Amino acid sequence: MKIAAAQLACVPADVHANAAQAAALAVRARELGAGLVVFPELALTGYELDALAADPGLMTPADDPRLDPLRSAGIATAVNVALPAGDGRPAIATLVHDADGAHLTTYVKQHLYRHEQDVFRPGDRDGRFELGGIRFSLGICYDNHFPELSGRGAADGCRVHLASSLYGTGEGVRERAGVHPGIAKEHGLYVVLANHVGPAGPWTGCGGAAVWAPGGALLAEADDRTPSVVCAEIGATT
Repeated sequence: MKIAAAQLACVPADVHANAAQAAALAVRARELGAGLVVFPELALTGYELDALAADPGLMTPADDPRLDPLRSAGIATAVNVALPAGDGRPAIATLVHDADGAHLTTYVKQHLYRHEQDVFRPGDRDGRFELGGIRFSLGICYDNHFPELSGRGAADGCRVHLASSLYGTGEGVRERAGVHPGIAKEHGLYVVLANHVGPAGPWTGCGGAAVWAPGGALLAEADDRTPSVVCAEIGATT
């Protein structure tokens, strides 16, 4: 199976516009032969915490009709959203749909980063799904700095770890380049990183969406400027 990592520059707090942009990238990934495309953290709203705290209309459940452009793109998708959590606070969550638009799983970010703790509710369980005979684990940005999370995925038979993230310019460039090949090397997983490029709330996304092989070799990498997708072939076994 070929998997695509997407990077995009979000329109702040505009679910419709970002869903349309993400759907266009999903179609491009499908045209490149990918069976699954992964999107960055809070891809449908941008990293706009004040807006998310103030506007419940920005919450996106798995059956939200605003996801229809993505669900109808003819490719499996892992898209990160602000999810209604039922206690007045949203959660940061990755929604996975198959190529027919059926909901496969939802994973809620467990390790909230600093100011996120004031806005969001953390998750309490790991994310898994299977597609094309391959088992996947899920992590969202700061989650991936806790190696036990991806380690549990590897122990549970996962071959691929999907990382929906926001890494900015400066220190984020170094973190991006260290964390993800480190997961691949330590746990023997393919690692697929989706990232923002351009303005993203208080940061500027550094791009560099990428795929690493087990052992840490870089298989594909986007630039630091352009909304795009990159693809790499993923095997069921190493």
